[in-house]
Amino acid sequence: MFRFAPSPNGFLHIGHAYSALCNQKLARELGGRLLLRIEDIDRERSRGEFETAIYEDLAWLGIEWETPARRQSEHFSDYERALENLTGRGLLYPCFCARSDVAKAVGDAENWPRAPDGGLLYPGTCTHLSAEARARRLASGQSAALRIHLDEAVAQVGLRLGWREYGEGPHARDVAAEPSLWGDAAIGRRDIPASYHIAVVIDDALQGVTDVVRGMDLFSATSIHRLLQELLDLPAPNYRHHQLLLDETGVKLSKSARARSLRSLRSEGVCAAQLRRRLGFA
Repeated sequence: MFRFAPSPNGFLHIGHAYSALCNQKLARELGGRLLLRIEDIDRERSRGEFETAIYEDLAWLGIEWETPARRQSEHFSDYERALENLTGRGLLYPCFCARSDVAKAVGDAENWPRAPDGGLLYPGTCTHLSAEARARRLASGQSAALRIHLDEAVAQVGLRLGWREYGEGPHARDVAAEPSLWGDAAIGRRDIPASYHIAVVIDDALQGVTDVVRGMDLFSATSIHRLLQELLDLPAPNYRHHQLLLDETGVKLSKSARARSLRSLRSEGVCAAQLRRRLGFA
């Protein structure tokens, strides 16, 4: 079981097309099925018009998926149950720090370690709050993220974490997970009742996903995903992290960098067959 999981916070670009075509190609070669997941937990940035565009762009590209697509915004209860499980075991704690609070706490940010996504590693400010102080702040209506007690979580798992990495080649290799790279990562966000990390592992398990095909920019995230899978007794998929498409300056194509969308290419007369050949999927 494979899945392509875009976020409806912008129009799809060529990098998305490459990932979707990788998923379709492997699903066909291995006799598997292809699912579509709409990762719209960020309700502030997600837009209906972008979701509609995802369906249109994938259909134009020749991607076929099983319907209906899973929309994360319809399954917050699944993620909340997982968060309650971890919280009840003392593995998550409320964090009242905004990003500015973290930056202020670490002082000279240039010399402070960063997580793989570029964010500052959390300095542990709220781990020192007493249970009474936490309860008082929550009762007063203060919003809080839920961070993982990383050391306790790793100790509870009590085994060497890793995953089977297939990449884009014919040979697999075993990769050792390094959840310590993420520190006490936010597993439940302040503004929404989940995070990418918890939502993706729950979705993959509930949908029976056996092979996760995604870009190398998410390679390091697999370490925290494997930790959550072990803590929640979820199966570990095979992982296939593919190359990233870069622009002429060597920067990864992204919505934030305003990469040219599939819709703009289509409006200029580029046909799907041309794009597939250009990406190596004749």
